[in-house]
This record gives sequence, C-alpha cells and structure tokens, in this order.
Amino acid sequence: MKLDFVRDTKRNVAAAATYSTIKLLLPFLNRTLFLWLLGPAYLGLNGLFGSILGMLGLAELGFGAAMACTMYKLVAEDNRELFCAYLNFYRKAYRYVGSVIFIAGLCLMPFLRRLVHGQLPPDVNLYVLYLIHLTNTAASYFLFAYRGCILSVHNRNDVLSYIRSLVTIVQYVAVFLVLLLTRNYYYYVLITVAFTLVTNLLIFRESRRLFPNVEPRGKLSKELRSKVFSEMKAIFLHRVGTVISYQVDNVVISAFLGLVAVAVYGNYYYVITSVCALVGAAYASMQSGFGNKIHTTPKAEIFALFMKLCRLTQILILWCAAMMLALYQPFITIWTRGNPDLCRHVLTPILMVFYFYVNQSRQTLLTFKAAAALWGPDRWKPIVAGGVNLAINILFVIFLPDAYKLDGVILSTILGYVFIQIPWETHVVFTHFFAPQQQRQYWHFHARFAALALAMGGFTWGATLLVPWNDLAGLMTKGVVALVVSGGMTLAFFHDDVGKLLERHRCRRQ
Repeated sequence: MKLDFVRDTKRNVAAAATYSTIKLLLPFLNRTLFLWLLGPAYLGLNGLFGSILGMLGLAELGFGAAMACTMYKLVAEDNRELFCAYLNFYRKAYRYVGSVIFIAGLCLMPFLRRLVHGQLPPDVNLYVLYLIHLTNTAASYFLFAYRGCILSVHNRNDVLSYIRSLVTIVQYVAVFLVLLLTRNYYYYVLITVAFTLVTNLLIFRESRRLFPNVEPRGKLSKELRSKVFSEMKAIFLHRVGTVISYQVDNVVISAFLGLVAVAVYGNYYYVITSVCALVGAAYASMQSGFGNKIHTTPKAEIFALFMKLCRLTQILILWCAAMMLALYQPFITIWTRGNPDLCRHVLTPILMVFYFYVNQSRQTLLTFKAAAALWGPDRWKPIVAGGVNLAINILFVIFLPDAYKLDGVILSTILGYVFIQIPWETHVVFTHFFAPQQQRQYWHFHARFAALALAMGGFTWGATLLVPWNDLAGLMTKGVVALVVSGGMTLAFFHDDVGKLLERHRCRRQ
C-alpha cells in the first residue's frame, strides 16, 4: 500500500500545528499560575519528577520505535496478518515494560530526598507525590498506548493530534479551576492521572473505528522476534543517550543547586520546548511518510524530497531563532514579574537560542534516520555524547562562578551536539542510505543557513534594542519590530520558496 505522502503530511501538519498551539498556550498559562499561586519550588518538583520518570522510561528499551520501523514495511506490503502478530507482540512487551518501570520506580524511592538540594515546600510529601507520578507513567503501558502505533504507521497522526488536543483543553480547564480554587498540588497531579486514562481510551476507540480489522492476534516466529530484539538493542542505546542529554540536566541542577534553580532553568527551557513543538509538528508528520516512501520510491527521488523538506523546515527554524533572540529575555522578565531569583543575565537566552537552532537543524535528518531504521551504525553515538555531556555538566556546575553554572549546563549540551552527535549521525545517513558524495551538498546547505541565521538574528535583535520600554507595551512593540525585520529578511532571502508555497495554496483553493 503506497500512502499519499503529500496529502497525509499536510493533514498531519495541520492537526499537529493545532495540538502544538494548544500545548504552547495552555501549559504556559498553567506554568504562570504555578509561579504566581504556588511558587517556583513546585515547578522544580515537576521538573525533577519528569526527569526521573524520563530515565525510568529507558525500560521501554526501544520497543515502540523498533516495532514502528518494521510496521512501515508491512503497511507498504499490505501484510495485515503479520502486522497483527507484531501488534500482539507489542502489547505483551508493553505490559512487561510497565511492570519494570513501576518496580524500578519503587526501588528509587529511598533515594529521592538526596536528589533535592535544600528545603522542600512545607505542605508536600515527596514520596506520595512521586508515587502518583510513577503510577501515571506506568499506567499507559498497561492500557492501550500500543494502539497509537496503528494510527501512526498508517500516517494518521492527525487523529492522535486531535485526540490529544481535545483532552489537553479539557484537562487544563480542570487544572486551572483546581489551582484557582484550592491551590492544592495533589489535586493537580491526580487530574493528570485521570486524563492519561481518558487519552488512552480515546486512542483505543479511534484505532478500532478506523482500522477494525487490525487487532493484536497471532504469534511471531522466533526469527522475527530475534530481529526485533536486535534492533531494540541499538535503539535502547539511543534511548540511554537521549535520557542523559535531556533528563540528567534537571537532576544535576536539583542535586547541586536546588529546586528553585530547576524552576529557573525550566522557565527558560519551556520557551524552547514550546517553539520546538510548533516546528516539530512538521517532523512528526513526516516520519510515517518517509517510512512508506523508503519501501516504495527510488533513492534519487527520496533524496530530492529530503533536501526540499530540509530547506522548508530550515527557513522556519531560521525565522523562529531570530524572533526568539530578540524577545526571549524581555518575555522572561515580564513573565516572572521581574523576580531577580527567576531572571538570568543575557547570556542565558543567547545560549538557549543556539541550543534551539543546533538541535532543530538536525531533526529532519533524525526523522528520516528513524524511518529508515538506521539505529545500529551509530548505536554508541548517544552513549558517548551523553557521557561527555554529563561529565562537562558536572564540571561546569562545580567550577564555574555561581552566576554562570546554569549556562554551563546549556553549553555542555550544545558542545555535545556540535562536535559529536551531528557529525556522527550525518555520516551514518549518507554512508548507509544516501550516497557519500551527497553529504557535501548537505553540509554546504547548513553552512549557508548558519551564516544567514547569524545575520538575521543579529539584525533582528539589534532592531529591538532600539525600543526603550521594558513593560508589556514594550514587549509588544519589540514583537512587532522583530516580526517586521525578521519577516522582511525571510522574504528577501527566500522569496522564491514563499512564492511557490503561496502559489500552490492558491491553486489548491481554486
């Protein structure tokens, strides 16, 4: 079955953009209420629990990614019986995963207090809250989380996005009411657990409605199970490296600097994740389409499509980075109401924008790499990068001056990307799928965009510095100036690309 890449991707992007917008606005309001009603220590707890449970997620071992990559081929071949057998295997594996996560989480409970530097909020029980968070994480594996794969590999991520959009809206309305009326952190956590259950039930219902003939049944042969476990080993190493790179930062900050420092870092990082969610809508919508095309389209056509999508996503990344550089610090200052404990010096947002640009610039390549199941050739990359990141993290937190310890955490991650992860993963894709000589074209492409990013970011930031006001009106004025300058430069540099997109949109409407 050859899926319609363009149609499905457009549909998925529209749904993912809707979900990303909701995930941008509502969690922002939620985080603001936390800061104003409960205080930064509670945000620190959220960040710490999220990081610990992210590390426990290693117990998933890469089952989901390994199964999805295999299922792309089965969808392309329309092999329904084998697809159902894989799904049955997937369901059983996830039940074991949920058990391991819950048991491992319980084993960590005696060490929780050692991961928090300083005092806890006076009205919370660290262990009860952690147990609720742990139950929420493990519960999905026992329910119907595996059924999301049915929708994803058939390139129906739009259904998943709309389900999550609806649930998110209702969930945050409930959360806002609870925080305003009770200011009770326990109720907030329990609401999260309830809506995790609702999300899984809706995914189960929609997967059965759209694909009624796809049910977990049958049994995989020993050879096929061995193949899944072989791919899973490589994916597991990628999972470990990802956890070290992303989740350990909060644990290190909590252990060395305290919960308020976790909240400060979380505020700056939240801006990054919010913008990444908007850009990431495109990546998430591509993977299933890439997975199908790999098995149905010649490599020359795939490379042309890959470079075209790299260019389109990079234009968006370039514009987002310029806007962020201009507005990051003014936004944080107003958001935290000028609290000196929650605002950092200007180097922090600059490093955050570098982090955003470097990380997002590799996402189209990583999306294609995942769709092509190229896990084995660079299986040690994330371990090496994660280990280096962790070591530099600790060194910076120990030896840098107090004012720059958090900046050291951000810088260590950037260094890991630039000098280890990006060169390694690029080499893998262009030696194991595309032609090695095409790699030069890819590097030249990114070098040109990096130069444009420095120019556009510098001009946009410089223009907003001319606005003298530092209140909300000043932020809005700076936003208009940044939009005009960065938007104008984007049109000047990429008028042909924008023109083609507008022309295609006009033709479709006619």
